[in-house]
Amino acid sequence: MSASTSTPSASSANSIAASMAESLWAEPTVYHASLFEGRSVLVSGGGSGIGRAIALLFARLGAQVIVCGRTQEKLDQVAAFAKERGARVLPIAANVRDPQQVEALFARIASECGTLAAVVNNAGGQFPQPAIDFSPKGWNAVVDTNLNGTWYMMQAAARHWRDAAAPGAIVNVVAVVERGIPGIAHSIAARAGVIGATRTVAVEWAPLGVRVNCLAPGLTASEGLEVYPPEARREFHRANPLRRPGSLREIAESAVFLASPAASFMTGEVMTVDGGGRLWGELWTAGRPDHFGDSTSSEGSPHA
Repeated sequence: MSASTSTPSASSANSIAASMAESLWAEPTVYHASLFEGRSVLVSGGGSGIGRAIALLFARLGAQVIVCGRTQEKLDQVAAFAKERGARVLPIAANVRDPQQVEALFARIASECGTLAAVVNNAGGQFPQPAIDFSPKGWNAVVDTNLNGTWYMMQAAARHWRDAAAPGAIVNVVAVVERGIPGIAHSIAARAGVIGATRTVAVEWAPLGVRVNCLAPGLTASEGLEVYPPEARREFHRANPLRRPGSLREIAESAVFLASPAASFMTGEVMTVDGGGRLWGELWTAGRPDHFGDSTSSEGSPHA
């Protein structure tokens, strides 16, 4: 999950995005600058937030990066930012919820960029709402992107490497699902499905030389959570025992690790980077219900 403290206008959002990209590019990294030299990496949802951070770090490390997403303008901004710094990013608009668009995306990549080294499935999204109020349309929209879209990308990537007789690595960006996250039950259900699929195909695709892992970020500081209400954002510091959000660099470096040779003996795993949030913390994405307020006693419970 990525965090924001306000709902910015389009112009201020672009300014915030540019500032975050500049900061990420300038920060030191533990990786050698040529780690992905001569290799191609695809990052979905690469136009903003965590996806943009991952794409730019791969670009810094020498990769030819392909970013896809639904908004061409955002992708173009990432590509232009990288080009100004001598890095290579190819922006391709594609909706991962459409299997035909996914198929066309991989066909174009094979034609223009050759065989990929890694695919990072970061595209996704959700809106905060009590689960009892979800409409079928709202539920399906989130599941279609976060589960089905990820699956279409996973399957297309595996076929890409099978047909090229080449190894590859898939990194699925999910969420920390062990304790659930009130307010986004639709997303947690979808992300849990991705984790289940990951563990299954890690075995099925091992003979192809394809590794499949998940990265589960906790609360992460970016512009990505402007959809969450102020009352939720005020309590984000309670999300983990470190009492701070993760940085985009911390999440991006974790994704690079899973795609790199350093993780060559890892497959079917979930790498959790959440500041200990799955062990301690509270995250109320739609705001804390009165029932869980500090002043609530056991007498206030309908089942006490």
